[in-house]
Amino acid sequence: MSKPKQLLFIEKYSFALPNFRGLLIVNGQLFFGTDNQQSTINNQEMAKEKEYYFSKGELKQFGNITEFQEQMGKDFFKWYGNVMAEGALTSREKALIALAVAHAIQCPYCIDAYSSGCLQHGADEGEMMEAVHVAASIKAGTTLVYGVQMMNHVKEKTM
Repeated sequence: MSKPKQLLFIEKYSFALPNFRGLLIVNGQLFFGTDNQQSTINNQEMAKEKEYYFSKGELKQFGNITEFQEQMGKDFFKWYGNVMAEGALTSREKALIALAVAHAIQCPYCIDAYSSGCLQHGADEGEMMEAVHVAASIKAGTTLVYGVQMMNHVKEKTM
């Protein structure tokens, strides 16, 4: 049975992280928060490791997705082309929506592709960042709305 990738990452750098509390990047340094230690890795080492999980070259190979299931791949690309074509929404508006969704689903491939797409369709940096903030606010609101469930549960248990 293979180990999770995050454990391989930790073992690669020989970290023992008891009571792991989280990650923080400050001034280009990655800090592993624990109860009794902090460990750092510089950005160059992180960039090398990031290639294992996300390679820009893979985005360029996306068209090869038809290799294992040709018809479904062709159907997807036809559908995708129809969805992204000018319609009730402009290509620029669709690129901004796609950029926001890319951030919401945290897809590095999509973020690269739709950042470029937004620029190609005439969106500026402010519009792109506003779209990202819209996505962030929806994700935050989604988290908060579950607070209603928690409040109702607590009221039920304490009344």
